[in-house]
Amino acid sequence: MNNFSDLHVHQSKATSQIMETLHDGKLFKTLAYINGKWVCGDEEKPVINPHDNSIAGYFTQLNHRQINQAIDCADNAFQPWRKLQAKQRAEYLHRWYDEIIKAKRDLAHLMVIEQGKLLSEAEGEIEYGASFIRWFAEEAQRSYGETIPSHIDNAQLMTFREPIGVAALITPWNFPSAMITRKASAAMAIGCTVLIKPASETPFSALALAELAERAGIPAGVFNVITGNAQTISTLFCDSDKVKALSFTGSTQVGKLLLEKAAHTVKKCSMELGGNAPFIVLPDMDAKQAATAAAEARFQTSGQDCLAANRIFVPETLYPAFIARFAEIVEQQVMGSGLTPASTIGPLINRTTVSAAQELIADAISKGAHIEAQAKVPSTGNYFPATLLTQVTPAMRVYREETFCPIAPVIPYRSLEQVIEMSNDTEYGLAAYVYGHDIHQIWQCMRGLEFGMVSVNSVKMTGPPIPFGGMKQSGLGREGSKHGFDDFSEVKYCCLGALPTVSGS
Repeated sequence: MNNFSDLHVHQSKATSQIMETLHDGKLFKTLAYINGKWVCGDEEKPVINPHDNSIAGYFTQLNHRQINQAIDCADNAFQPWRKLQAKQRAEYLHRWYDEIIKAKRDLAHLMVIEQGKLLSEAEGEIEYGASFIRWFAEEAQRSYGETIPSHIDNAQLMTFREPIGVAALITPWNFPSAMITRKASAAMAIGCTVLIKPASETPFSALALAELAERAGIPAGVFNVITGNAQTISTLFCDSDKVKALSFTGSTQVGKLLLEKAAHTVKKCSMELGGNAPFIVLPDMDAKQAATAAAEARFQTSGQDCLAANRIFVPETLYPAFIARFAEIVEQQVMGSGLTPASTIGPLINRTTVSAAQELIADAISKGAHIEAQAKVPSTGNYFPATLLTQVTPAMRVYREETFCPIAPVIPYRSLEQVIEMSNDTEYGLAAYVYGHDIHQIWQCMRGLEFGMVSVNSVKMTGPPIPFGGMKQSGLGREGSKHGFDDFSEVKYCCLGALPTVSGS
C-alpha cells in the first residue's frame, strides 16, 4: 500500500466482501483478543483468499509489550480459573460449544475464505472441533487421582491431577478451528488458561472462536488469541517463566526449534508434527474398492493433512486394476472454490505450496517417475492438479517427505514383510492405513507398523475419545481421550502421615 489511506480503502473493501457472506457479521474480527478485550497492534497484515489470491481482510500485529501483557493477563487469570469446580468450568465450556454449533454455517464460510477447503469439509471441521469442547468438559469431571497402598507406617498415600498453569498453543492453518479447540478445551477444562497463536494465513477462524468464547461468558484472561509475527510470539512464549506448557502443531522442523527454545525454561512440551502415512492394500482386497478409499485418504483437505495417505502400497497382483481405477478417480476430480458445490478438491494455501508441489513432481520425473493421470485446474488461484504418480522409488522426495499436496504416489510390493519394512522406512510415525480382510495379515500390520495410529478399513480414524499423536519424529504426547490432559497437568503425590498421640499432663 502507498499510504495509510490506501490501506484502509482496501481493508474496507475486503471487510465488506467477507461480511456479505456471514449471517452474523460480528464473527468477523480483525483485532487480537486479550483479557476479554479486543486489542489493536501497531501494524496490519493481509489474509489472502487461496481461491483467487484476493485480499480477504486484514488482522492486527501485536508488539512485544502487548504480547507480554497477554502472558501476564493469562497468568493473573489462572488462579481464579483453577479454583473453580470442574463442573463450573464445564458449564462455561458447554456454553461455548453451543455458541459454536449455532454459528457453524458462518464459521465454515470464514474458513473457506481464508483456508480454501471445501465448505463440506469446513462444516465437518467445525463439528469435529466443537466435539472436543463437549468431551473435555465432561472428562474433566472424571480426572481422578488415586490412592496408593502405603509402605509407610501410619500414612496415607495419594495423588492429585493439578493444572500446570498458563498454556501457549501454536496452531496450524490447515485445521484453523479444530486444532485450537482440541488443545484449548483440554487445557481449560483441567484448569489452565490459554494463549493461542493462530497461523497468520488463517487468523479469522481463531478470532471468531474468541468472540464466541466471550458470548459464552468465559472469564477474561482464560482464553486469549495473540496475532502477530510468528517468530516473535513463539520466542516470547518460550522465554517466559509464566508459560508452563507449550503445545504445537506443525512441521517437524519448526517443532525441533521450539523444543530447543523451550528447554531454557523447562516447559512441558507437546508436539503434533509431520507425517508420511502409508496406505497398505492387502492382497485379498478388491482393487476398485481400495482405490476409492485410497483416493479419499490422499485428497482430503486437498492433500494438506498430516493424516493424508502419502505413499500408497499395492500388491503386484492388484496393481494394474488399482492404477486403472485410481486414474479414473483422479481425472474425475473437480478442482475449484470451496464454496462451489461441484468442487471436490480446493486450492492449496498459497503460491509457495504450489511451487513446492511442482518441485516434488519435477524431482520425481527426473528420477524416472511417470504421471499416470492428472485433474484439470482453474486458470487462477493456488491450484495444483490431483496427480497419480507411478514408477516411484524411495530415492524420490515425494516418497520421503510429507508432501502436503494432492500428489498420489502408488508403489507395488511383493510380500507383507516387504511392505511393512517400506512403510516404516521414514523418520515419521504419525498414522497408517491398512485395507484388507485377512485378520492375520491385518494383525501383523497393526503390530509391525511404527506409527502412533493405525486405521484398518476406515479412512476416518480421529475424534475426541482417541489418543491422537505419533511416534518417532512425528511428535510428543497425545491429544484427545483421557490422555489429552497429560500435557496440561501435573500428577502431585501427597503423603499424609498420622502424628502420634501425645498424652496430656
